[in-house]
Amino acid sequence: MKTEWDYTLLADAYLKRPDYAPSALEKLFRIAGLQPGDNVCDIGAGVAHLTLPLAAFGCQVDAVEPNDAMRNNGKKRTAHLTSVHWSEGTGEATGRPAGMYDFVTFGSSFNACDRSKALMETHRLLKPGKYFTCLWNHRDLNDPIQKNIEDIIKAHIPHYGYGTRREDQTDIIAASGLFQPAVYIEGHILWEQDIKDTVRAWASHATLQRQAGENFHAIIEEIERYLNSLDRKSISIPYTTRAWIAQRKDA
Repeated sequence: MKTEWDYTLLADAYLKRPDYAPSALEKLFRIAGLQPGDNVCDIGAGVAHLTLPLAAFGCQVDAVEPNDAMRNNGKKRTAHLTSVHWSEGTGEATGRPAGMYDFVTFGSSFNACDRSKALMETHRLLKPGKYFTCLWNHRDLNDPIQKNIEDIIKAHIPHYGYGTRREDQTDIIAASGLFQPAVYIEGHILWEQDIKDTVRAWASHATLQRQAGENFHAIIEEIERYLNSLDRKSISIPYTTRAWIAQRKDA
């Protein structure tokens, strides 16, 4: 299935992306009232970064992913789990049954949808009174190493922006009229990563790829040279998992 965001060439590099902060997931699961055995629809499941902790909690997870390469990598990572089932679909049209789910999740994927249409689809999927969440991992741009990487990017793309993935999602959720007021939560994780894997993770950065165009590989090569100049095998990358969670509004 083709969407505006084509992750085919980024799918393997996505395996090097960080996990979500366990403290943030714990808060989300608690607010949602999630229980082992609950049905979850993980939309834009990618390579299973959120699917795996949902399954580990004991949920039955329908992982929906439009991109073949991403979905195949996710299938490989969850092949040992009978509680995970994969299908092709988008945030706007999942192809999943109405009123079936106790929780609907968008792990780093809500920004890749028409958010208003995705919220309508989410409302359709949820059981009455149940919750949805959208969440992302954001690097701490004040960290010295991350700041230097930002400087490299902005030297090539002066007006570089992260788009809706770094925006407050409160207003778009409220504007739908389909959910109770969203609750914002966050958690922190320090991700230790080999230099080579860090470069591979940058090579999976779709927002950078879209704005860099033909300069994308040159930017990745410059980031690689900078990281290699640190003369370290690995670096610690501070991330904040930022999430919004809202309850389905019923008539």
